[in-house]
Amino acid sequence: MRAWYLNETNGPESYTFGEIPTPEPGPGEVRVELRASGLNHLDLWVSKGMPAPHHFPHVAGGDGAGVIEAVGEGVDHPHVGDEVVINPTVSWKGGNAQILGEHAPGTMAEYVVVPAANVLPKPTRLSWEQAGTFALATGTAWRMLRRARLHDEAKVLVVGVGGGVSSAALSIAVGMGAQVWVTSRDEAKIAKAIELGAQGGFDSSTEFARDVKAATGGGVEIVVENVGAPTWVQATRSLVTEGRLVTCGSTGGTKVEVSIPYLFFKQLELIGSTMFDPDDFAEVLQMVDLGRIPTHVDRVFDFDDVPAALEHLGSGSQFGKVAISR
Repeated sequence: MRAWYLNETNGPESYTFGEIPTPEPGPGEVRVELRASGLNHLDLWVSKGMPAPHHFPHVAGGDGAGVIEAVGEGVDHPHVGDEVVINPTVSWKGGNAQILGEHAPGTMAEYVVVPAANVLPKPTRLSWEQAGTFALATGTAWRMLRRARLHDEAKVLVVGVGGGVSSAALSIAVGMGAQVWVTSRDEAKIAKAIELGAQGGFDSSTEFARDVKAATGGGVEIVVENVGAPTWVQATRSLVTEGRLVTCGSTGGTKVEVSIPYLFFKQLELIGSTMFDPDDFAEVLQMVDLGRIPTHVDRVFDFDDVPAALEHLGSGSQFGKVAISR
């Protein structure tokens, strides 16, 4: 089969296009012929060895949707010909996730083999590009907001809107009836977020906590953070007493300073969250199918043009997901 794969980890330019053996489904597994897949920042990090693949060649890619092409022994559902969306969390044990494209061969290929339990019917209302890109980011955002105890009267700040997780968090929180504000260094992204239901936005490069408090009447109950070092202090200072900051990443830097007195005097909660379990994914898929959570595809690239798609993702200019069409 044709695939984009890694034989080294010197950055996105390490991806090679070529032929590798087509995987065979084992017992309890299915082979999906992919129609579309989505890029995530994980695909950039893996190419840099963060984390390093367990073996080479390594096929990256966590998101995908397609048609069941073959089934392994013992699989009586789904059936060959079924249109499906892939759950990229291929193993979940006590909160520890194993992910397609990191721990297992992923979706930057013509075919991928996954456990039969990891495919669910594709919503007919979604295009292939929408179905093949939302899972990892939207599932991650869903679990983050669930752990942060989102409710319909909450005031929420989404830091660094535009990326997959932050855009999904905006859609979920708005869809659940919360009031949402955003930050970004890009005025166009703030304008897009307002168009999608945000109350307003602030420049991420400024000391935005003061403006957040002024706009919200004192601060927000929940902050969704995945930027890290550049925005951490302002994000925590945007919270009301007993507020909750939930984070799943650190695209801008991994080391932050925490003022312990501020943390305990304000009675704040810092919540780490990553990926999602099968129940989370089933709930997300249902919400997407019902139209309660919009899916945002920023741009679609052809399968032959993955390097340009990775460059676009790495530029940080996208709002939503970057899709790869077959």
